[in-house]
Amino acid sequence: MKPIQEVFEELDHPRKIVITTHPNPDADALGSSLGLYHWLTGRGHEVQVITPTGYPDFLDWMPGQETVICFDENKASTVETIIKEAELLFCLDFSSTHRLKQMEAMVLNSPAIKVLIDHHLDPDDFADYQLWDTKAAATAELIFDLIIMMNSQEEITADIANCLYAGIMTDTGSFKHPSTTSKVHKIVASLIEYGCDVSRVSRAIYDTNTVSRLRFLGYVLLEKLTVREDLGIAYIVVSDEESNRFQLKSGDTEGIVNFALSIQGIIMATIIIEKGDEVKLSFRSVGDYVVNTFAGDNFSGGGHKYASGGASELSLKETIIKYENLIETYKEHYCSPST
Repeated sequence: MKPIQEVFEELDHPRKIVITTHPNPDADALGSSLGLYHWLTGRGHEVQVITPTGYPDFLDWMPGQETVICFDENKASTVETIIKEAELLFCLDFSSTHRLKQMEAMVLNSPAIKVLIDHHLDPDDFADYQLWDTKAAATAELIFDLIIMMNSQEEITADIANCLYAGIMTDTGSFKHPSTTSKVHKIVASLIEYGCDVSRVSRAIYDTNTVSRLRFLGYVLLEKLTVREDLGIAYIVVSDEESNRFQLKSGDTEGIVNFALSIQGIIMATIIIEKGDEVKLSFRSVGDYVVNTFAGDNFSGGGHKYASGGASELSLKETIIKYENLIETYKEHYCSPST
């Protein structure tokens, strides 16, 4: 892959462009996609954001979200045609094309110039150009970098600023994670100057709940939280029956794993969620204990050092047994001492 600077000339002329990201887009995935969308459309490009699946209701406030095409809610032939006709294809916030699920072949077979913008580890070698930095706190940070690289900061609107701020705020855990650098704070300060309404964005994401989600949260913390104080590990298990009981929607389990990680003495936390024939796992850790390798070694996953995901094709019961066996030696195998 070539550095992204070599594709800048293509962006000086109107192009047909598609932007895509990973399934179940979070605030960084959707925020970086829509931030890029607004910037590119402002420069005269014809742009379409396509997501493999829908996204949580608490992201409905994002300007431009009404134009997004969700693959699982549209005809595959419609999406395939749009991707085939694209001249440039931006892939945001994912490092492996298998995350695109049913869209993977469409993206890989597209004749479009492919551009990867991401901050996850070990990207697949599928793009022509890349802006990739694992030290970046969020993909939204890299979109800001791209705009600055093209000397286009005067083109940043309030809509762009709000979208990018949402991605940076959430991927830094409200600026609590180690990825929160002085550069991040300088970018956020700039976004505020460009019109970002930090109060509105924060409230939309963190303070907008349904009654069922709040009741689910209370139930989970009271009945479903297992704490292994001897190991410094806590985990939560959610079955299909429980998801149906509380009428959970996309995004309703977002952030719940952090409650487990907040317990004093806990170094690693996990939420294990049954979803039909598959079981999804989300891992968080602190200090010298990593979860990306743990997820990759055992649950076909990966991600960041302190925040990763994975999946299991075993039953929920079998997955729990496997997980409980693995955590007995977690400290021994997945500690990466600071140097």
